[in-house]
Amino acid sequence: MPRPRLKPAIALAAAASALATPLVCTAPAAAAASEDPYTVSALTFTVQAGGRSCTVDADLYRPTDVDAAHPAPAVLTTNGFGGSKSDGSTAATGRAFAQRGYVALVYSGLGFGKSGCLVSLDDPRIDGRAASALVDFLAGTRAADDGTRADYVTADKKGDPRVGMIGGSYGGAVQLATAAVDPRVDALVPLITWNDLAYSLDPQNAADRDVPGVFKWQWTNGFYLMGEGQPLLVPSLDPSRINKLTCLHFVDDACATIRTLNSGRYPADRTRALLDYARGVSPVSYLKDVKAPTLLVQGQADSLFNLNEARATYDTLRAQGTTAKMIWQSWGHSGGRTDAASGELNLSEGNLETSYVGRRVLAWFDRYLHHDKGVDTGPAFAYYRDWIGGPDGTYATASGVPPLTRTLYLSGDGKLVDDRGKVARGSREYRNWLVPTSHSESSLTGIIGLPDPDPYDIRGTYLDWTTDPLTADTDVVGAPKATLKVISPKTERVQHSGDAADKLVLFAKLYDVAPDGTRTLVHRLVAPVRVPDVTRPFTVTLPGIVHRYEKGHRIRFVIAASDDAYGGNKGIKPVTVTSAPGDTGTVELPVVAP
Repeated sequence: MPRPRLKPAIALAAAASALATPLVCTAPAAAAASEDPYTVSALTFTVQAGGRSCTVDADLYRPTDVDAAHPAPAVLTTNGFGGSKSDGSTAATGRAFAQRGYVALVYSGLGFGKSGCLVSLDDPRIDGRAASALVDFLAGTRAADDGTRADYVTADKKGDPRVGMIGGSYGGAVQLATAAVDPRVDALVPLITWNDLAYSLDPQNAADRDVPGVFKWQWTNGFYLMGEGQPLLVPSLDPSRINKLTCLHFVDDACATIRTLNSGRYPADRTRALLDYARGVSPVSYLKDVKAPTLLVQGQADSLFNLNEARATYDTLRAQGTTAKMIWQSWGHSGGRTDAASGELNLSEGNLETSYVGRRVLAWFDRYLHHDKGVDTGPAFAYYRDWIGGPDGTYATASGVPPLTRTLYLSGDGKLVDDRGKVARGSREYRNWLVPTSHSESSLTGIIGLPDPDPYDIRGTYLDWTTDPLTADTDVVGAPKATLKVISPKTERVQHSGDAADKLVLFAKLYDVAPDGTRTLVHRLVAPVRVPDVTRPFTVTLPGIVHRYEKGHRIRFVIAASDDAYGGNKGIKPVTVTSAPGDTGTVELPVVAP
């Protein structure tokens, strides 16, 4: 039986508090300045952002041998959501690049640390413009508030500094936002960030983008509470960070989006406003303006921003002719930096030369900031394989993300078969309860460091299809797809009511079943779906994975009625799935040679 759930407000408040606690730097800036070949200067910049005048708090890391006669390229970086310039990984990034001869400017994002203005979700018109003002400083065309100027950054021409950006999550999307409004940015390395916040926070894994998805309530409310709880986390807030009592520290549209998601209702007008805003502040809407060469790094262990987000950004950039390469590393939001596999990049440690991803980052900046055309920036696509065992050889490379190569069929007897002719005729039903009956994850426990129960599904509230034991190791690299047809008369009667919340919600997922019956939900990833129309077949894109199904194991495909990390169905909606050799659902897998 499932464990009792914590009251949402208590659990999320605890999560927000833990998430907002910055990592401790290994050495204060003053000590670093005396021991390392660079100096550190605290600077502030007054910028205009979102109709407000506010302060950006920054630290400038300047190598001691860099001056007007001996300029160097610059690296600009900022924090993840809820952090600041002083976070362990953020400050360590500044130190790491200063140690390697770059001028590093590290700043607290708008609404965080000691920087002013409201949290605006990396809106290019606000956060992007604020970062562009810092590029002006690096160009030598504007001074910091204390009069400090930078006349020692390598320039391609007057007013155009050689500058790259790196950072993760919230500090990743802002890079794309900045490059979209400022073509002077020369190179980007966004880590574990989003492509479309509508997909991230309210994921819809069916093909119809105009139908809202399924609310990812744990992740979303955790971050929302962190933003609204800033007075408890940061003393003496800049007045420009206060909005109004109904929406304290976010821009109004962000609060309206959260309220719609939490309401559990999706009337057409509010749904359109939600989707338009979430996409409007997301790369999906402005990537057409990004021309800077981009090295995308995404985490396999990430239920907040999964691999599909990076894949969408990668495909868009490549299609429009923007130079882009992509790495799927092991860690993401669902597996913290302290859990990073041996040999993986750890920005807090600055292990650039000794990790595969770190070496790729250094090569990227050598090529596009130092203009060293002889540097090999690596393959178009690389991915971490957790079944290899040591740090050497864990990454495989390819010219692109593998295509779907293997099709399995849903048989009426609960089998997942490799030939349509093996499909047995049959019909099976499940029904949801008024409370969640499946568990994939407690979304914030990985960051907080708390244990999380194993995934489970309660009998009668899901359907599953399972292969025979595999006769060889089967490596899946990419996003599987399922094509389904369900029967739900109760849903059919209400799905066109005008409130999309009346549509059917289900969750698709793949388990790895060991010979002893042990089930593994790879990185606890699921594909929430709000079915556009239960009278028609629909296709579900599952989250991308990199996983070896070992010989003797079985692949199990599941559709469940609920998941306690997400919103659910409105009312009880029984679902029937039928199968026949000429008419059945399918699961397609991107299988690569071992």
